[in-house]
Amino acid sequence: MADLYVSLAVLCGAVLLSEAMRHTAARLLPGVYWSYLLEAASTFQLCCCTHELKLLGETAKLGLPVSLTLTYTMTLIHLLTFREATCNPSGALESVCRGKRSVRAAVVLIACQFGAGVAAQFFAASVWSLGLSDVHIRHQRFGFRCFDPLGGTLLEAAAVELGCAFLVQAAAMHAHKLDEKLRAHFIAAAITAVVYAGGSISGAVFNPALAFSVMFPCSGHTYPEYCFVYWLGPVLGVASCILLFEKIIPFLSGKSTLTLDVPAVQKQKKTQ
Repeated sequence: MADLYVSLAVLCGAVLLSEAMRHTAARLLPGVYWSYLLEAASTFQLCCCTHELKLLGETAKLGLPVSLTLTYTMTLIHLLTFREATCNPSGALESVCRGKRSVRAAVVLIACQFGAGVAAQFFAASVWSLGLSDVHIRHQRFGFRCFDPLGGTLLEAAAVELGCAFLVQAAAMHAHKLDEKLRAHFIAAAITAVVYAGGSISGAVFNPALAFSVMFPCSGHTYPEYCFVYWLGPVLGVASCILLFEKIIPFLSGKSTLTLDVPAVQKQKKTQ
C-alpha cells in the first residue's frame, strides 16, 4: 500500500503543478497564447499521470477494482481540469476539418502537445530517480526502461486503438443528451471501459501525443510500427466516427445535414 500512496502523491503533484501553470497562463498570457499554454499544461498533466499509472499497474500488481477506480478517477479529474484543452492531436485535426482552427494554429497546438509529452518523460524520470517507493527504485534499476507494450499483432493493436478512439469519440458526441452534471462521468466511464477492454492488446491509449510520450520509448517495435498503431489507428477511429454519425447516418435517414448540439466535453476542447 505504501507504493500506492506514493504514486497517489505523485499524481496529485502533477495535477497541482499543471493547474498552477494554467492559472499563471490565464493571468499573464492574452488570447491565443493562453490556449497554447493551456494545451501544453493539460497534456503535460495527462502524460505525467499516465506514466505513473502505467508503472504502478505493471509493477505493483494492483487488483482490478483498484486499477479501474484509479483510471476512472484520474480521467474524471482530467476532464474537470482541462477546460478547453483537447490534449489530443486528433482533436486539433478535427477542428481544422470543421473550420474552427487554421492549419497553422493546429500545427502549433500539436507541437505544444508533443512538446509537453516529452517534458512529461523528463518529469517522470526525475520523480522516479528520487526512489520514493519500491516501485520507483526497481524501475530505476532497469534504467527507466519499458518493454513491448503490445499484447497482440500490429494489426490487432491498431484495430484496438481505432476502436477505442471511435467509441470515445462517439461518447463525446452524444454526451450532450445527458444531464450536464453526468456528462464528465459518462465520458470517464466510457474511457475506463475501453481501457479495460483493450488495455491488454495495445494499452488502449488512443491519443497520438500520449502514446509518443508513454509508449514510443518502449522496446519491442520500431517507430514506424508504433506510428501505425498509435497514430494511424486513433486518427482513423475519430474520422470514421464523425463520418458515420454526421454523414452516413443522416444520409441513410434522409437528412441532408445532422444538427448536433456541441457536447460539454467538446466545448471544453475549443480554443478561445
